[in-house]
Amino acid sequence: MATQSGRDLLIRMDMSGNGTFETLAGLRASRLSFNAETVDVTSLESPGGWRELLGGAGVRSASIAGSGVFRDMASDGRARQVFFDGEIPRFQVVIPHFGRVEGPFQITALEYAGSHDGEATYEMALASAGALSFVAL
Repeated sequence: MATQSGRDLLIRMDMSGNGTFETLAGLRASRLSFNAETVDVTSLESPGGWRELLGGAGVRSASIAGSGVFRDMASDGRARQVFFDGEIPRFQVVIPHFGRVEGPFQITALEYAGSHDGEATYEMALASAGALSFVAL
């Protein structure tokens, strides 16, 4: 498989609750992380004293982070409203030539910054808030 362009990794938000997804405007960098907690079931009988884990028993979660240039587009306004209202809309992360992850996320951090000789920027962090699905492309 050929190398993929990072700009093709898209974070999209359900704009109205009816499955109409729109890419968050102005993003320059984005990241999707998965995590699975472990459940240690090691005992005195564990072979060779090695740790044993209970498969599929831990809590799974995902987080999304993004940063970019503030553009004051509809998606920016929706993200701000979602944060202040405490909503948990559906998001999609499109991983180029690999697949799409979709599910409910809560915006846990929203930051705006700017300097007198530069552009206004923003950063956001999201945490999964339910079951996620993966669709291969």
